[in-house]
Amino acid sequence: MKNIMFIAPPAAGKGTQSRLVSEKYHIPHISMGDILRDLAKEDTELGHYIAEVLSTGGLVKDEITYQAIEQRLQKEDCKNGYIMDGFPRRLEQAQEYDKILERLGYDIGNVILINVDEDRLEKRVTGRRVCENCDAIYNINDPKNSPQVESVCDNCGGNLYQRTDDNLEAFQNRHKVYIEQTEPIIDYYRKKGVLHEVSGNDTRENIFKQIDEIISEDK
Repeated sequence: MKNIMFIAPPAAGKGTQSRLVSEKYHIPHISMGDILRDLAKEDTELGHYIAEVLSTGGLVKDEITYQAIEQRLQKEDCKNGYIMDGFPRRLEQAQEYDKILERLGYDIGNVILINVDEDRLEKRVTGRRVCENCDAIYNINDPKNSPQVESVCDNCGGNLYQRTDDNLEAFQNRHKVYIEQTEPIIDYYRKKGVLHEVSGNDTRENIFKQIDEIISEDK
């Protein structure tokens, strides 16, 4: 099983697709966003710093990100493959990630780019709600993905909340950062011959089919 990396603009659905791949192929889903959000909950100087950065849609210092990633990849559950979600975001990070992989003896695997229109992304971000108990994700701007009862999880009855970075201002900032800093790594991986592109302007089921075909061809 090859390692898998997702590249996509904010709210393109890479987290959802990562979970679907993880469930089918039984490999861990490593979300940089989840790692940082967990750290942001800690009542420490580092936690407060990360929380402030995330609330404005900014980027955490590279040295903190690199340390967190390498520590996570050293765990036993990554030995047979893993899914990288939300990292690297810039060319410099991609180059540093190569060094981390070399130290750990890992291959880059498949890099999958999910393309989505900007207006669709904005609706996904501002409408996204997450269950505080089971982490189920809904979207109040999409009738097909809205909860049956407002602010209540269909799965467990938990309260739904909006992440602090799921507001219009933060989205616009994050999308601008993506265009300016993240897109250059697309060419970087294309030149390496490991980049695959899929359309994210579809249902999550059809997007997964595109991704699954890429993974199946390599198995």
